[in-house]
Amino acid sequence: MPLLNIEQLNKSFHLHQFGGKQIVGCSGINLTLDHGEFIGITGKSGAGKSTILKCIYRTYIPTSGSMYYESDSYGTIDLARAGEREMIEIRQKEIGYVSQFLKLLPRVTAQDAVIQELVATGCPKERAEGEARSMLRHFGLAESLWDTYPNTFSGGEKLRLNLAAAMVKRPKFLLLDEPTASLDNGSKEAVRDMILDLKRQGTSMMGIFHDLEFMEKVVDQEFSMQSGSITGGRTA
Repeated sequence: MPLLNIEQLNKSFHLHQFGGKQIVGCSGINLTLDHGEFIGITGKSGAGKSTILKCIYRTYIPTSGSMYYESDSYGTIDLARAGEREMIEIRQKEIGYVSQFLKLLPRVTAQDAVIQELVATGCPKERAEGEARSMLRHFGLAESLWDTYPNTFSGGEKLRLNLAAAMVKRPKFLLLDEPTASLDNGSKEAVRDMILDLKRQGTSMMGIFHDLEFMEKVVDQEFSMQSGSITGGRTA
C-alpha cells in the first residue's frame, strides 16, 4: 500500500461577496506517494500547488475527491473526510507542515515553539529541549534569538524556525511549501542536508518549489501544475 493515494481531488472557493463567484483551487488531482518517497510539484504562482498541500493537512476541506492515508493511529483513513479529532492527532504525531509564513501565539519564544512540537508527540520535555536546541543550531538560528519572540524575526529567520519546528519531530510524512524561499545558499544547504537525513530515516515528503535546481537534488518524482490541474510528471 502507498502512504498516500489522492483520487480526483477538487477544491473550489465560493466568493459570496462577489455574487457567489467560484474560483477553482485544484481540479482532478490524482497522485500516489510511496513510503519514503519525495514528490515535488512545480508551477507558476496561483497554479494550485499550495491548495493540494493545504487539503492534505486539512487547512482546506476538499470540495470532492479522496485522500487515502496510511496512518499509524487509524490505519487507512480518508483525510478528506476525517474528523477534527483524528486530524489533530495525525498532525501532532505523523504529519509535519513547513509554511513560508510563521503563525505562533504572541508570547511563545522560538525555542519553546520547537519544544512544544516534540512534547505534543509524547516526547519527554528534557529530551525535547535538547533536540530543539540541536535543530535550531542546524538551521543557523543564533542562540541570542532562541528566547525571543519570533514576530521580530526576518523572513528568512521565520522560515528557518518553521523548518526546525516541523523537522524536529522527524515526522512520518512532511509537507513543504516553498522550503527555501528567502534563504541564502548556506541555509539552503542546511535544508537539503536535513531533507536527505529524513529521507534516509524513512520520512515521506511532498513539496512545492520555485527553486528547480534545489528541488531536483532531493525529489524522486516531479509534477507540474497549471490552472489547478496536473499537466505533466517525470521521475527525477
